[in-house]
Amino acid sequence: MTDKHIHASDWPAGYRIHPRQPGPARDVVAAFADIPVAAIGDSMSRHVGTLGLNPYHARLDTVLCGPAVTVRVRPGDNLMIHKALMMVEPGDVLVIDGGGDVTQALVGGLMRTTCIAKRLAGLVIDGAIRDRCEWAEDGMPIFARGHTHRGPTKDGPGEINVPIACAGMAVMPGDLIVGDADGVIAVPASDAAHILERARAHLQKEAKIRAANAAGSADPERFDAVLRAKGLPV
Repeated sequence: MTDKHIHASDWPAGYRIHPRQPGPARDVVAAFADIPVAAIGDSMSRHVGTLGLNPYHARLDTVLCGPAVTVRVRPGDNLMIHKALMMVEPGDVLVIDGGGDVTQALVGGLMRTTCIAKRLAGLVIDGAIRDRCEWAEDGMPIFARGHTHRGPTKDGPGEINVPIACAGMAVMPGDLIVGDADGVIAVPASDAAHILERARAHLQKEAKIRAANAAGSADPERFDAVLRAKGLPV
């Protein structure tokens, strides 16, 4: 059931299920998998991305990359996460606003099995997980606020494919989500191709700076000019 067939005013309070949004073109998504999250952030003002989430997969070189299917749930309740798993397509990233609550887990090992079967690209959860040893195995990247043995309820309410805030990061359905050892960032779907080019240019700039640093030939004016502009006699 989707809101294609039901007027918004007919939904029960606190429940919404909207259609999945396709996100950026596949070649753009694939290209972002090779771009560090830090470089993407530097290309987007350096002030965006999640805060306070941790990777629960074991390998630090694991990269999460794919379009967002968003879910907003009542803290400690995963009814709508189960519904969202019926709607996802291979390569999607499930992004869950659990209100930052870590008193009850929102996903566990049984749901991980479903995520693998659905071929998700990964999960980003502003909430808790459980069965962390299972999540540490290869095959399903996951970032979460914390972990607990306490399980969730399945009562609702909740919403699927709505704008959410996840760990300080605004996410629209279909936004490109990229996560690595440094953190997680959301790239607006409509801007993804442009931001990809900016991130590539930024990496080229960093490569030149890295080479100069390694050779001991870095230009002192890079920072001295900034200090002089602030009135310091350097």
